[in-house]
Amino acid sequence: MRDVLNITKAISDESRARILMFLRGGELCGCQIIEMLELAPSTVSKHMAVLVQARLVECRKCGKWHYYRLPGEEASAAVQDALNWLQSALRKSPIVSADAKRLKAVLKREAKTLCARYK
Repeated sequence: MRDVLNITKAISDESRARILMFLRGGELCGCQIIEMLELAPSTVSKHMAVLVQARLVECRKCGKWHYYRLPGEEASAAVQDALNWLQSALRKSPIVSADAKRLKAVLKREAKTLCARYK
């Protein structure tokens, strides 16, 4: 029961739902997520902690940077079902479409330059 409640809490926030949609294309640095959401690093960090706790996102650290990705096939059925439902439900969202275009622009920028802003 606790796992399901953590998942529903995590996806009940617009920013966290958007983050999950960003990650469909692959791993992102925390700086790229900050840039996408245009929120303070501390706010994004809290959102990421909620997503990691719910096991909707996996995190790895490289130096002082954190990288996030969606879990693989080893994820629980509840996590897989939640991610599939969210992607299906938001597939035609104008916000998600706009985010996809913006993400392409963010990914074109050199990560070192982008991350230097958030030392």
